[in-house]
Amino acid sequence: MYTQQLTQNLSAAVDLLKNEQRFKSERELQGGQGPVVKLKNHEVIMLAANNYLGLANHPVIKKAAQDIVEKYGFGMSSVRFICGTQDLHRRLEKRLAKFLGTEDAMLFSSCFAANEGFFATLINEPFGQTDYIDAVYSDQLNHASIIDALRLVKNQIIEKKVYAHADTAELSRLLNEDKTKNFRHKIIATDGVFSMEGDLAPLPELIKLAQEHQALLFVDDSHGVGAIGPNGKGAAEELNVLGQVDVLSGTLGKALGGAAGGYLAGKQAMIDFLRQKSRPYIFSNSLPPIIAGATLAALDLIESNNDLIKKLAKNTYYFREQIKALGFTIIDGSHPIIPVMLGEAAVAQEMSQQLLANGLYVIGLWFPVVPQGQARLRVQISAAHTKTHLDQALAIFKKVGREMKIIN
Repeated sequence: MYTQQLTQNLSAAVDLLKNEQRFKSERELQGGQGPVVKLKNHEVIMLAANNYLGLANHPVIKKAAQDIVEKYGFGMSSVRFICGTQDLHRRLEKRLAKFLGTEDAMLFSSCFAANEGFFATLINEPFGQTDYIDAVYSDQLNHASIIDALRLVKNQIIEKKVYAHADTAELSRLLNEDKTKNFRHKIIATDGVFSMEGDLAPLPELIKLAQEHQALLFVDDSHGVGAIGPNGKGAAEELNVLGQVDVLSGTLGKALGGAAGGYLAGKQAMIDFLRQKSRPYIFSNSLPPIIAGATLAALDLIESNNDLIKKLAKNTYYFREQIKALGFTIIDGSHPIIPVMLGEAAVAQEMSQQLLANGLYVIGLWFPVVPQGQARLRVQISAAHTKTHLDQALAIFKKVGREMKIIN
C-alpha cells in the first residue's frame, strides 16, 4: 500500500513541475485527428500531430480498417509464435521490407519496443562467447527509445560512446581511437530525422564510416518514412542511400496512418534471429489486425501516387518561409517538423496556451525533452492542411507573438 511519505514525495514532485512551469497537461480531443480538431468548446487548427500525410482520419484508411475488423476481428489475444500470426502480419512485413529496400521486416507493438528489442537482444546475446564487449556510438540527440534500450544492456559487456549531434568528425575520431580495441561488434546508432530538431542524420557519411570500421549502422527513421523522400521512403531515400542502411526501425503511428505499432527491417539473418530472441516481440501480443490491414492500405495510397508527399513538401516550404518572414527564429531545414525557438520553458508554455486560446494547437517543449535554454514550440505540418489553414495559423502566430513581444 502507499505510505504517507511516498504520497508526499509524489505530490511534491508534481508541485515542483507545476511551479517551474514544466508540467505537461493533456488536452482532450472530442473527435478524430485532423488538420482541425474539436476540443470541448471549440475547434482549433492542429499543428502538433505526427499526421504528416493526413492518413489518421482518411476515408480510405477508415474503410480499410472497417473491412479488416469484419474479416479478421479486433485482436489476436496471443503472441506471434503461439497463435498470433495472421497472413496480414506477414504481408505487411514483406511489404515494409520491399518499401524500405531490405530483405525482411518484423512487427512490434511500437517503435520504442522495436528499439529495445534490437539493442538488448543483439548485445546481450553471447553467441557462444563468454568474454566480450560491444561498442555503440550514439548521436547526442537520439530518441529516448534508443537511450533506454541501451540501458537494458549489461554494463560489463558494452561501451557507450556519445558523439556530438550529427558530428561525423567526432564520430570518426572515436572510431579511429578504438581501432586497436578488440570489440566483438560495433554499432553506430542514429535517428534518421531528429524529432525535436527536424534535421536529418548525415547518412551518406555514416554509411562510409560504418563500412570503413566494419560497424553496423542502425537508423530509427520514425519521422522520416512517409514524411520525406520523393516516394515517402524516408531519410535514406531523401539522401540517395536507400537500401544501404543495415538496420532500420520505424513506426506505423506517424505518417503511416497514425495508429500504433513499430518495426525492424534488415538482413534476413538478423530478422530471423530477432524473431527467436527479442523479448518485446516474443512476449507481447501481436499487432491488432486492424492496424496491420489499415497500414497496408496506407502503403497502397503512398505507392499509387505521390500527390500527398508533394503536398506535404509544398505546405512545409510555405510555412517555413512565412514564419521566418514574421520574425520568428526556427531551425532551418526541409522537414515538416518546424521548431520555433523561444529559449525559456515559461515562455514556450505561455505561448502555447495563448495560441490555443486563439484557435491554434501547438505544443511547447522544454528541458529535459530538449536542452536547457532551448525551449521551443514544435510545429508539425500535414498534407491535410489547406493554404487557408496555414494562413490562419500564421495570423495567430503573428498576433500572439506581438502581444508577447517575441516579434515586432
